[in-house]
Amino acid sequence: MADRKDSASAIAAPEDAVSTPSSSSSPSPTPTPILTPTPTPAPTPTPTSAPAPANTLDSPVKQIQIEGLVVLKIIKHYQEEGQGNEVVQGVLLGLVVEDRLEITNCFPFPQHTEDDADFDEVQYQMEMMRSLRHVNIDHLHVGWYQSTYYGSFVSRALLDSQFSYQHAIEESVVLVYDPIKTAQGSLSLKAYRLTPKLMEICKEKDFTPEGLKKASIGFENMFEEVPIVIKNSHLINVLMWEMEQKSAVSDKQELLNLSSSNHLEKSLQLLMDRVDDMSQDIVKYNTFSRNVSKQQQQKHQYLQRRQQENTQRQTRGEPPLPEEDISKMFKPPQPPPRMDTLLIAGQINTYCQHIKEFTSQNLGKMFMAEALQGHNV
Repeated sequence: MADRKDSASAIAAPEDAVSTPSSSSSPSPTPTPILTPTPTPAPTPTPTSAPAPANTLDSPVKQIQIEGLVVLKIIKHYQEEGQGNEVVQGVLLGLVVEDRLEITNCFPFPQHTEDDADFDEVQYQMEMMRSLRHVNIDHLHVGWYQSTYYGSFVSRALLDSQFSYQHAIEESVVLVYDPIKTAQGSLSLKAYRLTPKLMEICKEKDFTPEGLKKASIGFENMFEEVPIVIKNSHLINVLMWEMEQKSAVSDKQELLNLSSSNHLEKSLQLLMDRVDDMSQDIVKYNTFSRNVSKQQQQKHQYLQRRQQENTQRQTRGEPPLPEEDISKMFKPPQPPPRMDTLLIAGQINTYCQHIKEFTSQNLGKMFMAEALQGHNV
C-alpha cells in the first residue's frame, strides 16, 4: 500500500496537463479490486487539489446530486466485470456548487492482477483525465465508488482510502453500490464520508484505546451518510415513463414474491462471522487487561520489597539501594488495535440494518397477503 501512495504522490507535480484556470488538476484513485466478500479494499490516492473554488472549500457537503447516467455506468460496470463477490471500483468526477456535490461523470478502474507488471496505474488515470478534458467533460476529482457484497464494505482499506481523499479534497465522498440489494427491487446506492472526529484521529494516527476514548469515537459516529438525489433530464424522464408503460405485468408482480430466497440466510451468516471476529477481539482485549493488572501487581510487590530492603539497610547503617528505572524493568504490554474492533462493530451494525430493512419488507408483504386472503374469503 505504501507503493501506491508513493506512486499517487508522484502525479502531484505541476506538470499535469489537465489543469484549468479556475482549479488545478486532481489525480485519480488507484483502486485495487478484491475477491473476498468480507474485507473491502479501496483505492489509496493522494489528490492534490480540491475541485471547488476557494470560497467553497470550507462549506460541508450536505447533499449529493448524481446524474442518472453515472448510476447506469456504475451498474453496468458491475454487470460487466463484477461476478459474485468480486468488487469493482472507479472514479467519480464532477464539481461542488455551494453545499451540494454534483457528480456528473465517472469512469471504471480496470481489473488487473499482480502479473500485469507493465500496467501503470498513474499513467492510466492521467490519460483518462486528459481525454475527458479534451472532449470538454467534467474531469475534476470528487471521490470514488465501489460495489459491495451483501453490504460488506466497512473495512480498514475503505477508511484509509477515504481519509486520503478527504485530507486532500474536503468534499470528496465514496459511493457504495449494493447489487444484491438492488436485485431485490430497490436501488441501493449510498454515499459516505468520514466524520470530523475520525478525520482528526486519522491525522494524528492515534488509534490507542485512550486516544479513541478521548475523542469519543464509536462505531456509530465513524461514517456519516450523505443524502443522494438522482437527477435526470426531461428526455430521460419521458423515456423512463415509456419504458414503465411497456414493462410486463409479470415483472412487476415479482416484487410481491413472499419468499426470502437465500438473501436473509446469507446476511445472517455474514453477521455471525463478524460476531465471531468481535468475540476474538474481545478475548484479546481481556487478555491485555489481565496482563496489565498482573504487571501492576508485580510492580507494586517489587517496590514494597525494595522499600523493606532499604529500611533494613538503613538500620544497619548501610547506604540505600541504587535508583533503578522501573519503566525499563516493567515494560507495559502492547494494547491490541481498537480501530479494527470499531470497524467490525460498524460492519455488524450495517448487517443489522440491512436485515432489518429486508425483514420489514417481507413482513409488510405477508400482512398484505393475509389481508387480501381474508378479503377474498
